[in-house]
Amino acid sequence: MANQRLKVLVVLFFGFSAALARLPQRPQKVAPPQRIVRQGITVEFKIEPSGREKTGDLLEGDDATVRFKITESNTGQPISRLHPSGWIDLKKTGPVPDERQCREKVQSFLQSSFNRRADIDLNSYFILTLNHEPNVSVIDPLSGFGGSKLLTLIPLLSPGEDWVMRSDQRRLFVTSPLASQVSVIDTSSWKVLAKIDAGVKPTRIALQHDEKYLWVDNEGEDEASDGITVIDATTSKVVAHLKTAAGPHQIAFSESDRYAFVTNKQSGTLSVIDVSRLARIKELKVGTLPTALAASPLSKAIYVINEADGDVVVIDAQRHEILTRIKTRPGLRAIRFTPDGRFGFVVNTRANVVYVFDAATNALLNTVPVGQAPDQVSFTRNFAYVRSSGDEFVSMISLTDLGKQGADAGVTRFPAGQKAPGLSPAASAADAVIAAPEDGAVLVANPADQMIYYYMEGMAAPMGSFQNYRRDPTAVLVLDRGLRETSPGVYTTTVRLNGHGGYDVAFLLDSPRILNCFDIEVKENPQLAKQKEIPIRIDPIGTAPIAYAGENLHLRFRVIDATTGKPRSDLKDVGVLAFLAPGIWQQRGWATPATDGVYEMNFVPPQAGVYYVFFQCPSLGVQFNQLQHWTVEVRDRRAKPAPATTSKNF
Repeated sequence: MANQRLKVLVVLFFGFSAALARLPQRPQKVAPPQRIVRQGITVEFKIEPSGREKTGDLLEGDDATVRFKITESNTGQPISRLHPSGWIDLKKTGPVPDERQCREKVQSFLQSSFNRRADIDLNSYFILTLNHEPNVSVIDPLSGFGGSKLLTLIPLLSPGEDWVMRSDQRRLFVTSPLASQVSVIDTSSWKVLAKIDAGVKPTRIALQHDEKYLWVDNEGEDEASDGITVIDATTSKVVAHLKTAAGPHQIAFSESDRYAFVTNKQSGTLSVIDVSRLARIKELKVGTLPTALAASPLSKAIYVINEADGDVVVIDAQRHEILTRIKTRPGLRAIRFTPDGRFGFVVNTRANVVYVFDAATNALLNTVPVGQAPDQVSFTRNFAYVRSSGDEFVSMISLTDLGKQGADAGVTRFPAGQKAPGLSPAASAADAVIAAPEDGAVLVANPADQMIYYYMEGMAAPMGSFQNYRRDPTAVLVLDRGLRETSPGVYTTTVRLNGHGGYDVAFLLDSPRILNCFDIEVKENPQLAKQKEIPIRIDPIGTAPIAYAGENLHLRFRVIDATTGKPRSDLKDVGVLAFLAPGIWQQRGWATPATDGVYEMNFVPPQAGVYYVFFQCPSLGVQFNQLQHWTVEVRDRRAKPAPATTSKNF
């Protein structure tokens, strides 16, 4: 009888559960998109949290995905290849701005003005340089002040050698061989989140296609320390150290990430590693001094170049067998494929040429003369760019006619600076030439000039340049925070919501001219409230006087109560720290109170350069790293006079 009752209860329980499952579920609270229709075009705006359950609530401190969907009003067809602009700005008062107020707001953002920068700029990008010094420069090419565009410096324990960024651009991983570490950098705050002990002399770094594991080349002096360190890219924890033959090593992956392939230069071999088991399963003898490798998804093969014998060895990525060898001359340095995987470019440093082969046939197509001692190749849609370390020129090889019968590869050159990059002692394994966010443009890092050059295709010379402030940039990278077309007619970016309250989202499309301000609400995050309770803020008073090395620099600023908004004139311990980047000179002192919350401080900058100014107030518990810092550009008296502007975290 007891068993019978138990059976009845079980049937009732599962029947009740099934009935609950059939009941209509409470819909998630998802804010509907905001929409406008102008001039035959529909613009649909939506913003939602990213990285957590999408409840529709925007929370301070969270990342959020911004989407503009642009379609034809009559047909609903998406409109591609547009260049919309956008800004997110905290409301001052009142509801959504009307058309006139919105237009004035957008016009203020388009002007270079310190006082009217939007809280979040949806059009920005940053240039990152890996420096010969132990730091990474972050340069804001769009919104610099006082002639300086240096946003911040990210310190490393030793100079960086190689780096890789996640596809969402939220994390940057940098190897520091002398410190035996990989630094994990948060690109929202520009802070180092973790320093991973990554074995002996971690040099090259690669990220799987699925971004599960980071693979780091260890260049140890013995069998135990040489090999590959594998790191979980999410947790920043080391999961394995794999012994291979003698390096240095480079790493590539099969299209599905099933296998990793590692060159062992001194041993002349290629290691094949099963990624799921993190175990070496095969060792192939490929030639003399295998220096680099690349994978082609088109041919499903791995291509290994041998520096000493000049062979390009073609290996089946699934069967792990050598298919053929493409014969060239000794001196091979780098290999890379066009984005579609069709054409391989192999750089020969000794012969000053680039070999172009077809991955579909593994046949050599062209031998293209380039500059002195070429060492890198990168791509835009229409050109391959070859950097030469022996002269200041960058060679451009047209991709348009590759593969056409009887067609020669067209090559042109432009000067990327005044000096050959090889004249600098600085060098790294990472790219010194990369595609800029604008189509048909590249950025070139020249360590000998201590500059980054901006080149637009079709020009005889670079259109402009960015200073790296007496640092040798060994590599360059772009962090693009602008709106990008992620699917037909859908323009997207991810932002960090650093404040709470009502915000205007200003949208601008140039052609046809469409301008509108949308409306969002960001809720306060209780977990962040305590962290943000800083009792004062520091406001600059006008601009700094002309700042010259060796001459007194007089700084004036106002201390404002963060709660009442009124000046604070009663503080006796407002401290100021000024230092010359990257920290080779510094001076600390106490500011002198004047009237109406104004404080003053003097220091004599010993030499030209970029100076950082930080503030503290111990009696209020405010430390140097809690208030926004200023940046002051100091010039040499012999240079042409120009006003230097102070700016907060520009």
